[in-house]
Amino acid sequence: MAAFIAHVPVRWTDQDVFQHVNHAVTVTLLEEARIQLVFDAAAAEGVPGFAAGLLVTGLSVEYKRQIPYSSRRLRVAMTVDDIRAATFRIRYAMHDGPDEDNPVAVTAETRLAAFDLDAQRPRRLTPEEREFLARWAA
Repeated sequence: MAAFIAHVPVRWTDQDVFQHVNHAVTVTLLEEARIQLVFDAAAAEGVPGFAAGLLVTGLSVEYKRQIPYSSRRLRVAMTVDDIRAATFRIRYAMHDGPDEDNPVAVTAETRLAAFDLDAQRPRRLTPEEREFLARWAA
């Protein structure tokens, strides 16, 4: 399967005193990419349930190289694996630029849980959600 590709903008204020994208901002950029997958793309395909409740239960980030400020967007390739009853994992490769040929600057993964906000507890993934996630399986 192919990875889901998102492009995220780097803002002038995302850089730190060392003139590269701050490490904490990188996590926010990963979140913006993830929103394109689990909220925007899922809803566009008739799978709106993630927007009703989805929690990050784990996060791991590996910084491979600095990302200097540039007005170009960063390419984030995402794959999904370890789909379970209520949880799944997204793996990321953030490129230092908009193209696949740009070097990978960050690899990361998040574990997410479908969550019922009203009941304040995890919920099972629906068959439609599982099918959508499986499209992006590594």
